[in-house]
Amino acid sequence: MPTSDGAGVSLTRLIGTPELDMLDPFLLLDSIESDDPDDYIAGFPAHPHRGFETVTYILAGKMRHKDSTGREGVIEAGGVQWMTAGSGIIHSEMPEQEDGLLYGFQLWVNLPAKLKMSAPEYREFAAEHIAVETRDGGVTIRVVTGETSLGTRGPVDNVVTEPLFVDVELPAGSRFTEPVPESHGAFLHIIEGNVAVQGSNDDTQVDEGALAVLEGGDRVTLVAGAEGARLLLVAGRRLEEPVARYGPFVMNTQAELMQAAQDYQSGRFVAP
Repeated sequence: MPTSDGAGVSLTRLIGTPELDMLDPFLLLDSIESDDPDDYIAGFPAHPHRGFETVTYILAGKMRHKDSTGREGVIEAGGVQWMTAGSGIIHSEMPEQEDGLLYGFQLWVNLPAKLKMSAPEYREFAAEHIAVETRDGGVTIRVVTGETSLGTRGPVDNVVTEPLFVDVELPAGSRFTEPVPESHGAFLHIIEGNVAVQGSNDDTQVDEGALAVLEGGDRVTLVAGAEGARLLLVAGRRLEEPVARYGPFVMNTQAELMQAAQDYQSGRFVAP
């Protein structure tokens, strides 16, 4: 669904739409892809978060982040920022470029009730620190978090929802199989090309730009089309808790949402 956020950044919303409100534990997935500065230059000025984690993964371009814990840096192509908002954080994300292609994703991952008021935490890894695995047939897997069936681990660890977040490149006609626990909500998003998802009864083709929800099994098997494919495969343990959300706050009850708004307005989030 085309939308805009921040100070007017043009986005495509893949999770967090009327058709797919959430996929436990994932609350939102946005994609930004444009070489028109008017679509992204205004960025995301300072704004608050509480009760969940944000994941920013950049394929092209640069984004500068700054938050109220005093951390600041630039995420470049192939890099990731995994931020735990916890009890409250204020941060900004602004393009570190005035022209050229900006392409990336932001994923929101829910936190369980017991950790929604935990201390804010922040992790960032540049492209050279993302683990890379190669398989037969020229398949390349960049592992942001989680562990593949061949034992490659991503640099982001100790995440409560036990996620798997991999960026997979498949040459034409190649095959990729990876276990996905039945306890996890899971999806794939096709960045380039298309794949056939092999099921128990039939194959389902998923085309470029689409998001597919995976269910009904404990592994996913994909076969790339004639032009190959690149995709994100993401899975996380379902929390199965009530979700109350309002803008940048995600809690378990409406009363907790009201408290979050009051705390922010009263300046009780992490001080800049």
